[in-house]
Amino acid sequence: MAEAHQAVAFQFTVTPEGIDLQLSYQALTQIYLSGLRSWKKRLIRVKNSVIRGLYPASPSSWLFVVIAILATMYTRSDPSMGLIAKIQEHLPVSQSLSLQCQTVVSAMLFSTLLWLFLIFTMRLCLKQLLSYHRWMFEQHGKMSNTTKVWMALVRIFSGRQPRLYSYQGALPKLPVPAIKDTIKRYLESVRPLMSASEFEHISELATEFQKGLGNRLQWYLKLKALWATNYVSNWWEEYIYLRGRGPIMVNSNYYGMDFLYVTPTPIQAARAGNALHAFLLYRRKLNREEIKPSRIPGSIIPLCSTQCERMFNTTRIPGKEADIVQHWKDSDYLAVYHRGRYFRLGMYNAGRLLSPREIEFQIQKILDDSSLPSTGEEKLGALTAGDRIPWAKARKQFFSSGVNKRSLDCIEKAAFFVTLDDDEHGMMGHDPTGSLDRYAKSLLHGKCYDRWFDKSFSVVVYKNGKIGLNAEHSWADAPVVAHLWEYVLATDSFQLGYNEEGHCKGDIDPTLPHPQRLSWDISRECKEHISRSLAVAQVLADDVDFHVFPFRDFGKGRIKKCRISPDAFIQLALQLAYYRERRTFCLTYEASMTRLFKEGRTETVRSCTSESCAFVRALDSGEDADHCKRLLRLAAEKHQNLYRLAMTGSGIDRHLFCLYVVSKYLGVESPFLKEVLSQPWRLSTSQTPFQQVELFDLVNHPEYISCGGGFGPVADDGYGVAYIIVGENMINFHISCKHSCSQTDSRQFGAQIGKALLDLLSLLSFDQRAPAKTRNTEAKKTM
Repeated sequence: MAEAHQAVAFQFTVTPEGIDLQLSYQALTQIYLSGLRSWKKRLIRVKNSVIRGLYPASPSSWLFVVIAILATMYTRSDPSMGLIAKIQEHLPVSQSLSLQCQTVVSAMLFSTLLWLFLIFTMRLCLKQLLSYHRWMFEQHGKMSNTTKVWMALVRIFSGRQPRLYSYQGALPKLPVPAIKDTIKRYLESVRPLMSASEFEHISELATEFQKGLGNRLQWYLKLKALWATNYVSNWWEEYIYLRGRGPIMVNSNYYGMDFLYVTPTPIQAARAGNALHAFLLYRRKLNREEIKPSRIPGSIIPLCSTQCERMFNTTRIPGKEADIVQHWKDSDYLAVYHRGRYFRLGMYNAGRLLSPREIEFQIQKILDDSSLPSTGEEKLGALTAGDRIPWAKARKQFFSSGVNKRSLDCIEKAAFFVTLDDDEHGMMGHDPTGSLDRYAKSLLHGKCYDRWFDKSFSVVVYKNGKIGLNAEHSWADAPVVAHLWEYVLATDSFQLGYNEEGHCKGDIDPTLPHPQRLSWDISRECKEHISRSLAVAQVLADDVDFHVFPFRDFGKGRIKKCRISPDAFIQLALQLAYYRERRTFCLTYEASMTRLFKEGRTETVRSCTSESCAFVRALDSGEDADHCKRLLRLAAEKHQNLYRLAMTGSGIDRHLFCLYVVSKYLGVESPFLKEVLSQPWRLSTSQTPFQQVELFDLVNHPEYISCGGGFGPVADDGYGVAYIIVGENMINFHISCKHSCSQTDSRQFGAQIGKALLDLLSLLSFDQRAPAKTRNTEAKKTM
């Protein structure tokens, strides 16, 4: 009965004697405390907006400027050069104040204006400093004097203790590259992939484009760059993600895995309790802007944090022509799925975040609920897994009013989505390789109806205590989600912890209301829509071939000793593995970021270069080791240079993409742009960054290794490869392709990657006195 009393703040009955009013003071207290929490959040937002607007100065610096000006005036000097006297003459209240008060007020007004001018100047200087990128192109360990001075100035103008969004006003805009430079780099990137006649054809198209239509399109693009904050990001989000009409499951969404070797507790409800509490702790830090701004690893250079704004309380809403990303300012509950039922799980009580033990208690109530799904409820989530147009039509027809709208609103406005899965996943002892493959497929698509793929992210908690995450891609890129995921894993294991029985720590409030079961009224016609979406999604999911393997022979520690970039090393190994499997090269996509600029997202590094092809051919044909070593280093340096160009706004693909969008708006056709954008990425790669090293003690606790995450294949006849460099001694790979393509096999490609990595390390560390043929023979024996 306690829950019933809390649900209603007051009751009244009409009697012959009048109205009998009965107040529930406990319920009114709950209402008051919940409202107090909302007002606190509003005040925090206002305070953060003020601090952010004054950065790189602080509010206390105003007092310093005022005192300095007044102290100078006390010495009978005029630091304003007559401006204070001018202000005093025009004070509207000058007649009601004494002369001394007028002087003080005028001095304070002048100090305030001076203070604001100094803030504007400091921010402008910081913006100019952050536009300098030559430091990135300098050799490691050989910093120029110019860069040293620049770094000192950045530290000075960055102020003290910047908050999450402090740098946003000082970040430079993404520059528009010169069209001749982009075309030159494009032709250079496709030269090793084309025959002489094909290259001659594309060169002619490029020359014609550069001399004619390209300049016209470039002019419009520069005009947009002057007006917009970022000339790429809004078009990228709309045309690459939101206008896609196919399923986002597998094709767009990606996943993150739990620890590889450790499961902190085998109790499903307990693991959910700690993890969900950690997610909301992160949201609290996010709202208060207490998270440190992201930076280039090992440097003081800030990265754009705009993508963090839509992390929670966000859903992708389907539309007939294009979807939209809908974000709500706050949400105090989660949407939970278990055995075909949907629940609303409140995460606050009287304005207080529930403790991990209380969340575990609430999750256990859901797990113990024996009620059956209502008609059509179990597979309702399949609508988010199928094509977007049918989902948009079904949403409008069946979920725009009544109980269905209320329940759908509850899911879409939730902080995030949670699935309590009855399966067990992770690295299983009896079949470690196959179990990781099944774990990846489960996180990527599940049963095609037990995830809500439209939510910004969905947390999956398995029966054996393993967890994972599936993220929607349009609102942000993987590094932002990875930052959140690292925090959750570290907080769960190293801060919150569990008791000896494996349960969450803390006490339970027995008066907590039960999780609320959502109600649905699913008609026969709606069930047919669900079945059709599920059929489309099931075909897509069944076609995915996934392989996850930890490479334990060596890691970045051994690679760095060879004086080569770990990322370039892995990319060259991927080129070698692909060539050995297919006996050809392909257009290769490596994701880079442009977050050095405001609202920056990603850029493409075209990892297949003339230098990498020359090295692969030389190594595969058994040429001299010294010659191969020299070609390897040339290819690695070329790759690093391309990566730097992409990060500093001189990439190829985003520029060409935006030129193509402009051509569509103008209604003109470009044979060159059409051919460029139709070329398939048969090898799509991405490194999952390990950002918060300080959260994990891999020296004393090496078993707490994250397995990273992955994504589905981009091309029907290609591979998707995600990798994470963990610690000094391990690299985890996630490889995807399609069963329907006879030319691809994820396990076979994984074996080729492992062999290629060993061959590259053998080449770099081989004794130069041994002949090349002996080296090749020994390398084969070690395999």
